[in-house]
Amino acid sequence: MASTTNDENPQAGAGRPLPKKEADLFRSLVKQHEMKQYKKAIRQANTILKKYPNHGETLAMKGLTLSYMSKREEAHELVKLGLRNDLRSHVCWHVLGLLHRSDRSYNQAIKAYKQALSIDPKNQQILRDLSSLQIQMRDLSGFEVTRNTLLTLKSNAKINWIAFALARQLTGDLEGAVTVIDTYLSTLSDGAPELDRCFESSELAMYRNSILAQMPNNSQAALDHLDKIENIVLDRGAWLEKKVEYWLDLGKFAEARETAMEMFQRGMTENHRVNSLYMCSVLEIGDKRVREAVSSLKGTETLASHIPLSSEQKEKLKDTYANELQPAFPDSKALQRIPYVLLEGPDLRKALDGRCRSDLVKGVPSLCAELCSYITVRNGDNFKKPTDPVDIKVHPIFQMIVEMVDGYIQNLDSSSKLVKDDEAESPPSTILWAWFLRASLHEAVGEYEEGIVLLDKCLGHDASAVDCHELKAKLLKGAGDIKAAVECLDEGRELDKSDRYINNQTTKYMLQAGMEVEALKCISLFTRHEGNAEQNLFDMQCSWYELELAECLARKKEWGRSLKKFVAVVKHFDDFQEDQFDFHAYCLRKMTLRSYVSLLRYEDEIFGEDYYFRAASGAIGIYLHLFDNPEQDDTKEPDYSKMTAAQKKKAKSIARKKKAAAEKRAQEAKEKLEKEKKNNNQKGVKAAEIDEDPMGEELLKKNALAESAKFSGILARYAPGRLETWILRYDVAIRRKKALMALQALYKARSISPHSSELLTRIVDFSSKLNELRNGSDVVSGVLEEEAAPLLNNQSVSDFVRGAMNQIKEGTTDSLDYRCAVAKALVGTKTGTVAEAVPLIVEGGLSCRNVKIDTCRQALDLLKSFGPEAADAAKQWIASVQARFPRLSNFE
Repeated sequence: MASTTNDENPQAGAGRPLPKKEADLFRSLVKQHEMKQYKKAIRQANTILKKYPNHGETLAMKGLTLSYMSKREEAHELVKLGLRNDLRSHVCWHVLGLLHRSDRSYNQAIKAYKQALSIDPKNQQILRDLSSLQIQMRDLSGFEVTRNTLLTLKSNAKINWIAFALARQLTGDLEGAVTVIDTYLSTLSDGAPELDRCFESSELAMYRNSILAQMPNNSQAALDHLDKIENIVLDRGAWLEKKVEYWLDLGKFAEARETAMEMFQRGMTENHRVNSLYMCSVLEIGDKRVREAVSSLKGTETLASHIPLSSEQKEKLKDTYANELQPAFPDSKALQRIPYVLLEGPDLRKALDGRCRSDLVKGVPSLCAELCSYITVRNGDNFKKPTDPVDIKVHPIFQMIVEMVDGYIQNLDSSSKLVKDDEAESPPSTILWAWFLRASLHEAVGEYEEGIVLLDKCLGHDASAVDCHELKAKLLKGAGDIKAAVECLDEGRELDKSDRYINNQTTKYMLQAGMEVEALKCISLFTRHEGNAEQNLFDMQCSWYELELAECLARKKEWGRSLKKFVAVVKHFDDFQEDQFDFHAYCLRKMTLRSYVSLLRYEDEIFGEDYYFRAASGAIGIYLHLFDNPEQDDTKEPDYSKMTAAQKKKAKSIARKKKAAAEKRAQEAKEKLEKEKKNNNQKGVKAAEIDEDPMGEELLKKNALAESAKFSGILARYAPGRLETWILRYDVAIRRKKALMALQALYKARSISPHSSELLTRIVDFSSKLNELRNGSDVVSGVLEEEAAPLLNNQSVSDFVRGAMNQIKEGTTDSLDYRCAVAKALVGTKTGTVAEAVPLIVEGGLSCRNVKIDTCRQALDLLKSFGPEAADAAKQWIASVQARFPRLSNFE
């Protein structure tokens, strides 16, 4: 039999086809893979490979299928083997790209896709996959080119037109995006379904309008277009909101007011953003910057609670709400409450009195939160809510509320009436909620003992009030007795075991008390009962629990396990970003374009979210601690050469205990791993993911500064508005000897909070290391010489520190942490003596801001570090703090 020629050999590659039977099997293999029938697909691949063992495309598809069966190493080997056997096959390159994408090696995947397109430049599937990766990586120019190519290849597909318009918008070519949409609409014939009033046509019309609105000074065109599409838009609420915004931009306040009223008539009276737009129309505020600030407000905040208004403006709004809105919508709670922020003096007292009397009878636990929402202080051109007890306690509105509530309690005690003039007595539960409200006010200003006394009365009146248990626990925690807080909250949890919120609160308090084992048992009541509860929480991406557990373990100096939990939260956010893949094609297909654009913008800022920041900053803190305090191997004997006989004996005993504890932990981890593997091997049991490094030892082996630099770089990019970002950036940079990066971090921090204690400490530290940092290049030395002085206000370090001390004495900056920072700088730079530093803390330290148990402990540590000269001051400080927090233990 004649041998097969190279041109007829299907294993020769370069696009040579398989025989018909094997070609049919290959198509079936691809179909089975797409249907996720992986075992059948593997059988089809093996059938082809028995006859043609070197067929590249089959090898690649088998490898891709194995990757979905969690056989990653074998999958990579097969795909690479298939590619070597057929380098000219676009299928092999495409499969390699898919494999890299599943590994999240996006740049490698893009290279593979582009190589596949060099072989088959018109392959639409590869182009679609490439465009998804490009938008995922925000390669917007590449995304635009790819979508243009797809549109050229298949111009009768609606999704290609829309995707190309989106690409134009994202690259900033707004006019081009509108042109693409208009061109697509012009290709449709009269009576086409796409032009009828339906969801897709409505979304496309509103999407085009949003692009018009983004163009500068284009509000009139956007408004004209809005009128044109009125009959096809289904989202009437969004249509009306946009119309109000355009009227305001154009200065047509009467029309804006009329449109806002129409929104109220549609049932949007409880929407505080709509109320803010209505206020803009009434007050004739057309400044776009004001409205952009208003759009970022949360909860019940409105224009009136955000910016200062003149007396005339307040009167105008009060008259409008009282004579127009409230009579028209008498059942709206929001329209009744919003005008409260406009009232002052007796009028405000009368309004809040009515609110309190109504809600105390009903038993509304959130009444205190509502009352405190009216307590605001001026912050530049805006208002903000004070958070420190010092600021809240002296606020006239707070004092008025306290006086009112004390009057209610006195009347209820004497006559069982909220007000003596009431005809009927109040329900028996009213006194309970009056005590509860007063205890909440005590908590707001840090008067913990007084609040606890009232809550004991509440629980004596009704021991089943879960809200009272929760508030008492909060007060006990503030007073320094976290163990008692856990017990109190757990009692409340026992009253309603189906309440997930109170269960989560109890878990959180347990972790803060260092009771991680009990916390896991508590939260496990709301996880799947089978399998590992902690793994189940990881699968559910329960970030708050993992962060609290990580911080609990860090306090216990279990660095490896703590890092594991911080890194777990980081991985959740990586998964959130990865989840975009599910929407790149879906949103275009379903025409949810406005939501899709919002999603992309949210994902661009996702690493600036609070949970990610806590996780990254926690990891940085641990790595910097490990860098500053290199861990020794606990299994090695310490150096006894410089020890006395007694010290040597003690050190050997400690070393033996550490070694035994490490061996015990390792054995327990090994047994747990073997048990999980055994369970996974049992028939009928779903395989669980096995953690090969439960103690986080691999994370501890990483380069501490490199990991810290990675996380600090991410925070600097995504959370530049946080002071803590630049403090961490400085801490990492100074250890890496990156002088200019450290200098930049200090300037950034100063622009955010120039009177921060953390900033003052870093400026003094940086100044002390200037000579060391100047030993670099001439360019670096020149920049440091020129830019370091302004950080000290062009003064010497001593004058700078003394200036900070004078600010404290003058009362311009007054917080306990700032006092500690100045005292430390006084002694550390030898600007002053211990005798000068001590009074900054001891005298008036407990009457200033930011007096918390943690800051009090820091102050005590600082006083102890001053040595014998501050011994008496330390004792005085301990006595003062224990008088302020009588339930505080272990404070010495």
